[in-house]
Amino acid sequence: MDPLKLIALDKDDLEVVSTHLQDSTVKVADIVWRPDEKRCVLGLNRFDWEAATDTAGAYHRRRTALRFDRVTACKCRNLSPADRESVLNLLAVDFAETDAPGGVVTLIFSGGGALRLEVECLECELADLGPVWTTACCPKHADASSAEA
Repeated sequence: MDPLKLIALDKDDLEVVSTHLQDSTVKVADIVWRPDEKRCVLGLNRFDWEAATDTAGAYHRRRTALRFDRVTACKCRNLSPADRESVLNLLAVDFAETDAPGGVVTLIFSGGGALRLEVECLECELADLGPVWTTACCPKHADASSAEA
């Protein structure tokens, strides 16, 4: 599978990025907020959902960078920046426009954690960095009918 590189400039683009990032893991130490550069960068281990549909029992993760530019504020909820070795599981990335073209990007993690980025406008890049490895586990999610039971 070729390395993935995506750019998101609006909510629809970001939904595609979010789909590819579902179930990525990231260490708190691999989340870097650079206020002087108005940039937030994450180094993630992305589960390769596209390859998972093509293989029989062999699943892969890829080292991936996720970059947001034009970030004016970075806040976290239910996350401890001091716990740098903590591993977070990314569920989704969302964008809510507040003052067009600006808005809020929210990275939603399992366990109720969230990273909130206030942006002047949406500028996001996802880029696979190269390393790929096999994993025996495929993330599973309860469907709506079993969650209600």
